[in-house]
Amino acid sequence: MNQALAPAGQAGQAGQAGQAGPTRPMLSTTLRMEPYEAQAWVVVDRMVGGLAMGGTRMTATVTEQELAHLARAMTHKLALVGLPIGGAKAGIAPAPGSPVQRPELMREFGRAAAPLLHGGVYLGCDQGTTYADRQVAFEAAGYDVAHRQGATRLTVGWDELWTHMADITGYGVAVAVLGALHAAGTRTPQRIVIQGFGTVGRAVARHLADHGHRVVAVADIRGTIEDQHGLPVDALTEITSSDGTVDRTRLPATVRVHSSGQAWLHVDADVLVLAASASAVREDTVPEVRAPMVVEGGNMSCTEPARRLLRESGHIVLPDVVVNVGGAAATGCVLAGIAPSGLPLPRLSAWLRAWIAARITRNCELVQELHTSGSTDPVAHLLTAKGAWYSAGR
Repeated sequence: MNQALAPAGQAGQAGQAGQAGPTRPMLSTTLRMEPYEAQAWVVVDRMVGGLAMGGTRMTATVTEQELAHLARAMTHKLALVGLPIGGAKAGIAPAPGSPVQRPELMREFGRAAAPLLHGGVYLGCDQGTTYADRQVAFEAAGYDVAHRQGATRLTVGWDELWTHMADITGYGVAVAVLGALHAAGTRTPQRIVIQGFGTVGRAVARHLADHGHRVVAVADIRGTIEDQHGLPVDALTEITSSDGTVDRTRLPATVRVHSSGQAWLHVDADVLVLAASASAVREDTVPEVRAPMVVEGGNMSCTEPARRLLRESGHIVLPDVVVNVGGAAATGCVLAGIAPSGLPLPRLSAWLRAWIAARITRNCELVQELHTSGSTDPVAHLLTAKGAWYSAGR
């Protein structure tokens, strides 16, 4: 193993600091959302070079504490790919039972968050919000990322860029899987299970199928769909709604449908990609995981105890802060002016994909190397070795 990856006496300290608990975020603020019955917060884990970034999630259960964990994870994601930007996260919790007037709510959020946006805190999309929601909030705040000093100069509008790059997070997750399989010496097609068939899950399925791997099961909110001979990914995508629900009435006759909520845990496969809710794999469900490789394609897909137990039982775990970074990295490259200015859209997209792929692939190779050498917390080693605490302003 590369000796730079295992500095004596530091990995434990980095691992403790890597949790969102002991170290408080730099800023945590409540936004006034009057006259709407909703709570909203923005949490900034830290600013680096005057910048912080993260998504805005809108769920009935989001809390300020959850946002603090996610903002810390964003700091780690950005540090691991070498972007000089701190982590942040925003959340909107509509009041239970109250009708959500979405455009009006996002306008109020944009007006309330305007000082932070103009002050260097970029708030994009996350669970429960869309690119259209983000645009409504930006317009209400009078904010245009293309006009930010030091940002990459775009030849197209921000919306057009992100329409073209809509698959980038799933692309990054697929790159992580391919890199880890290559690092493990795997040269044969692998069986893939994808838990969650939304935007990320569908992109992962398409990219892995394009590389010859066999998607044998996908899970949505209604259960698990399995075919050990391989699911027809393109056809399956065509009968899937925008929220990731597959139309059961149009499935091929060869497909087996499981109604059990967690049947995806028991499917025989080589790789399990988690691309849905947080805490999908918990400590008590670890013994049920069959796939030797578990990939956290969503935020906090495994609980921390589950992640540790999976590694201890011999599973390879690719953590969210390493693989679920495509969208954040692409945005960060533009915000920080790292992506070249003035490129036409196809060339800019290709540049961003190559930049992201190189960094995710390398980090997955290092995670593999550390796992093989017996590390129980490869991310802590990586953060320490990369000097992330110094670059992040600690």
